[in-house]
Amino acid sequence: MTPTTATAPAASTPQTSPSTPGLDDRFTRALVGAAVGDALGGPVEGWTPEQIAERHGGRVTGIVGPWYGEDWRTARPIAPYHKGDGHVTDDTLMTHALIRVYEKVRDHLDAYAVADHLVPDLLSPRWIPELEAEALPLQRIFLAEKWIVARLHYGHMDPREAGAGNIVNCGAAMYMAPVGLVNAGHPEAAYAEALEVSAPHQSSYGREAAGVFAAAVAAACHPDATPDAVVDAALALAKDGTRSAIEEVCEVASHHDDFESALAPMRAAVEPFDTVGPDYRSPALGARRPSRLHAIEELPVALGMLLVEGGDYRRTVLGSVNYGRDCDSIATMSGALAGALGGEIPADWAETVAEASRLDLHTPARALAQVAREVFARDLERRAAHEEAFTALAGER
Repeated sequence: MTPTTATAPAASTPQTSPSTPGLDDRFTRALVGAAVGDALGGPVEGWTPEQIAERHGGRVTGIVGPWYGEDWRTARPIAPYHKGDGHVTDDTLMTHALIRVYEKVRDHLDAYAVADHLVPDLLSPRWIPELEAEALPLQRIFLAEKWIVARLHYGHMDPREAGAGNIVNCGAAMYMAPVGLVNAGHPEAAYAEALEVSAPHQSSYGREAAGVFAAAVAAACHPDATPDAVVDAALALAKDGTRSAIEEVCEVASHHDDFESALAPMRAAVEPFDTVGPDYRSPALGARRPSRLHAIEELPVALGMLLVEGGDYRRTVLGSVNYGRDCDSIATMSGALAGALGGEIPADWAETVAEASRLDLHTPARALAQVAREVFARDLERRAAHEEAFTALAGER
């Protein structure tokens, strides 16, 4: 893949049609698509494609139950979560929490918005589908996400530096779709804002992935966007190992048009950049440490699946789910991208996930779309003021 520009060519007056979803529709498809991908991937997270096929008698083709059946509470005491049956995981919980921060701030976010608003949200009781109970989100999120609360609420760290020292993983990237949507059509702005928002949470290639994923979502919202254009936008901004990993995986993906044949080649392509190692549940000694050579696995694979399946939502998400490993986050990312491109989310999947998780999947999208309109209006005002000041300084009027 050869990067061109981070922003797809803009038409003078972009028009939408039934086949070209507008802003509200893209926001809904991206966020519902992310949640559905999350719920489909959750029950098979951590396993290989071969193990998944053996457990389910073939590839997963929709919503399935817990891996351990009725023993889901006790099979893994460190993670007594009801994954499956349409339950979303912490990917969606964090995504919706970030949307609520946007609803409060109603402008671009920075690291201090995370400290002032996201941390209190994680300490406020909500329904947690995998616990089948009302609890603090803090009690469900992974240790790498608990870091945000530990560093900011208890440690009183500078929000812009709090992410340093955390394990490096996809924890920040997995919930950055709202940043891309607020900056719809402007990948560079989404990239910069996501780097700022993820500063209290991640560093190194974990933070870089957050920026690149947000940029990819912003690019996917362009009226003329294609999977190739989304990848080009990501490559135009990605740095170091993240860029190399996306290049390698997407090069492999370009030679496949079905996820089944792409599963093993894509894993082989990303493996040199992935610090976790072949056994997902037993990370290597050098795993999750800062590096300029490595990358998280989830984002390159999500982009690769988007290419393999031409942006088709159902096939892109199913490819991500059957890839295994951290497939709930892979499917969250690819689902957001395919949805932002205008992909059709199967209605039965969305309805089951909403009912099983006791979540309204559409209201957050409508709320974020309204915030995005307000932010865009402010951006226009700020741009006009900047132009006036610069023109006066340059003596050009």
